Formats: sequence, C-alpha cells, structure tokens
Amino acid sequence: MSSLVWVELDGGAPECNLRELRRGSAPGVLACAVVKANAYGHGVRQIAPLLPSADWFAVNSLEEGLELRGFGITRPIVILGYVALGDLAAAVEADLALTVYNRETVEKIASLASLPRPARLHVKVETGTGRQGVLPEDLEAFVRLVKATGNSRLEGLSTHFANIEDTLNHAYAEEQLERFSSALRLVEQVAERPPIVHAACTAAALLFPKTHFTMLRVGIGLYGLWPSRETFLSAREQGAVPALAPVLSWKTRLVQIKSLPEGSFVGYGCSYRTTRRTTVGILPVGYSDGYDRALGNRGHVLVRGRRAPVIGRICMNLTLVDLTDVAGAGLEDEVVLLGTSGRESISAEVMAEWAGTINYEVVSRISPLLPRTIVERR
Repeated sequence: MSSLVWVELDGGAPECNLRELRRGSAPGVLACAVVKANAYGHGVRQIAPLLPSADWFAVNSLEEGLELRGFGITRPIVILGYVALGDLAAAVEADLALTVYNRETVEKIASLASLPRPARLHVKVETGTGRQGVLPEDLEAFVRLVKATGNSRLEGLSTHFANIEDTLNHAYAEEQLERFSSALRLVEQVAERPPIVHAACTAAALLFPKTHFTMLRVGIGLYGLWPSRETFLSAREQGAVPALAPVLSWKTRLVQIKSLPEGSFVGYGCSYRTTRRTTVGILPVGYSDGYDRALGNRGHVLVRGRRAPVIGRICMNLTLVDLTDVAGAGLEDEVVLLGTSGRESISAEVMAEWAGTINYEVVSRISPLLPRTIVERR
C-alpha cells in the first residue's frame, strides 16, 4: 500500500548526533537518550534501535517505559514524569527507574511488600524551574526518607535547567548549577553519592562540560535539531560547533491538481483569493497529522525542487498549495513538508517561525499514526 503522508528517518544520523553530543564529556560519562513523546515525534520504535551506544533511555510516563520494554529494550530506563501511586508496583516490576519528588510516592513504595526488586529512585532537585522537584530546604528530610525505605535505593540525583537555551547570558544557569552542586554535597553527607548524577540537557551538554557529572540526558540534539538559535551562537562563540544532522524528513503526495481563474477564493473562510490563473495542488495532510493550522497562507512546501506557497487555511486532512511556478508537477508527485528537495530545504526551525512556535513542537506533534521508514543517507 502506497503511503500518502509519511516520515523518513536517516538511519545513521541519531548515533552520529549522540557521538557529537558526547564529544566534550570525560571518559566514563554515560549517555541517556531522551525518547519521550514518541522520540520527539520521530517514532520511538524506529529511533531506539538506531542508538546502540546509548547507555540509558529516558521517557516521560510509565506507558512509554513499558512500550520500550515491549520492544525488547533491556538497557536502563528512567521515567522523568509522574507515576500514579497505584502504578508504582508495575513500574518497579518492569525495572523502570523512578524520578521522585513527592513524599507520598516514597511512602507508597515503602508500603509495597512484594516487589520483585528494590525500586530504583532518582531524586529530582528543584533548582529554579518551578516545576517538579524537591525544594533545597526539604532535600535532607526527603533523602532521609528514601534512605529509610527498605525496598528502594537512591540510584540518581537530577535537576533541569530553566534558562540555558533561550539566552546568551547563562548567569541563571550558573546559579542553578551551584544550587544543584550544593544539593549533591548535602546528599553525600546524609546518605551517599548516587551513582547516576544527571543535569545536562542538550544545551548544557554542548556548552557546559561541568554539568555532565556522571550522565548526559540529551533530547533534541539526538534528532539533529538545535535547542535554540542562542545555543548555536553560544557554541560558535566557544569555537566548538558540533555537526548535528536532522534525522527526520516529512513528505506527502499531490492528490489533485486543478487550474482556478483569477479572483477565485481558496479554502475555508475565503482567506485567500487568486490574483492570476493559478494551478492549485491538493495535499492529503492537515492539522490532524500535525501540520500546524498557523501555516495557512504563510508556509511553503517543496515540489520538484521548487518552493510552492501554502494558500488558504490548513484543513483537518487537506492543505492547498500554489503550483503555478512549479513546471511539470503531476499527480502523486512527492511533496516535501519538512526536509530537502533539490537545492531547497525547509527546516523544523523555519517551519517553527512560520507557525510561531519552536522546533520541538513542530516535530513532536507529527502524528504517531503516520508510517515511518528508515533510509540510509550516510
């Protein structure tokens, strides 16, 4: 069956990107590949096997962790998000490490009498994001609670940076790093140094080797995407720009071509009107597939190596483009939504600018129902 909308993945790129992200690490520092949100929209079933050197995987939810185990992944997996109290036993049974920050979670684990193995706990410290995490003033009591729990072990300590990607001034990140370092010293005094200490997202991994501790926890960079323009500029200023290669291309086909006279309205709301006789191409992709509605009358696609403007509103399942300047376009021709055709390319960053968002959202919202195929470009 021919796919009308699909995603292509560069089979060699994820591992190459991971190698680039690890370049500044000391020997022995582990790498955790963050594959939450369907591997940032790329397809976790396809991406995980393409990362043979990843020491760990990180997911957001119990369901994602169980999915990886179902694929046959036996490497360590840490759940970064919240696991409901009633599901903690299932997580431990699947040998999934838990990120903890609520006393209720630790107390519930302590009450579970028949666990097949000790629960592996990673305490998350709140250092300045205002999200999940134990406040520094509560950390000593929290660690003592974990230590007193007979059926768990303190395997990890973690935090997350709030303002390391979107600025050239990293003073706030430095403050967070100092808070985390203080927290680590406290934990060492109260219990012992956890074997897994992780704070470095992609931006931190690239810019601040001192954040690497014992494990990198990298996401967006695995997929060949920069966290932000500021991160790229900071890396360039340091003279160490890694060769990150985008993993994903997103494609569709022309399913109808028609000619409309000058003055014709196009799409819902009559938001576009032709100013000349216009060749219109119909694409079987819309916002239900993740192609953002904000791209209407703003975005472009690539057909036969030429740019074709998106005209009219994006529909649930359809998008219209102007093919007037694309010579020879025919039914079922390949259309590139994201990627390269000839000398033209549309990046996730460019699409994000059109849609008023970030590259993370562009790729992570691509429908998981679309087929993903692996191609070898290296």
